Amino acid sequence: MEIIIQASAQAATEIASRTIAHVLRRKPNAVLGLATGSTPVQLYKLLIDMNLDWRQVSTFNLDEYVGLPKAHPQSYHSFMWANLFKHINIDPQNVHIPDGNAPDMALHCLAYEQKIRQAGGIDLQVLGIGTDGHIGFNEPSSSLGSRTRIKTLTRQTRQDNARFFGNEDQVPSHVITMGIGTIMDARQHVLLAFGPHKARAVALTVEGPITAMVPASILQMHPDTRVYLDPEAAAQLQRSDYYRWVFEHKPLWQRV
Repeated sequence: MEIIIQASAQAATEIASRTIAHVLRRKPNAVLGLATGSTPVQLYKLLIDMNLDWRQVSTFNLDEYVGLPKAHPQSYHSFMWANLFKHINIDPQNVHIPDGNAPDMALHCLAYEQKIRQAGGIDLQVLGIGTDGHIGFNEPSSSLGSRTRIKTLTRQTRQDNARFFGNEDQVPSHVITMGIGTIMDARQHVLLAFGPHKARAVALTVEGPITAMVPASILQMHPDTRVYLDPEAAAQLQRSDYYRWVFEHKPLWQRV
């Protein structure tokens, strides 16, 4: 796990965008796992501005609310098309987002896993992190070997997401999410976390024990995870000075 602390969220996001661009230039038919929420919005803006070639790229989103129509402004279908897909030359047939209205949810989740395997697996997975340490919608106590499935959101997550819906009561209680095992199968991870409200979750993820109560902590076991932080999100890390030194002294061949 590499910890990259920058002076601002913008600076950290710019470095993360270069990492993703490097993957797409090296492998034109790359498979990306994508995240939603406020954290990756700037990342997607930067990728749009790079005018990358997305014609052969396939994408798989982490999650979707159960029961929201695809056209609902807070559905992740709407989010992804508004913030990324309609601005790039991606083939719509290569875009995959869980269907929160599938008639057979269990079968749909199995099919989603199968589509990821048929695509050759995810080359790079973009991640955010919840204030309680969840990734995707894998809430605390989720199995560290879990696959795509339906999850019930905690009250904390619904409170955190209420700002998008107007109030907590409007936030759906259930979601479809890639499992932790599914996420761990990705060959590379880019995790973004910004602001003081993410500091505790970041510290537990990076420097705490690996535990299902902090689902993101399993990323310590992944061979290629990069965590991009601003100073506020890094505030509770005990070894932040070391992480900064490591990044600043990377040999040229390791830089993107």
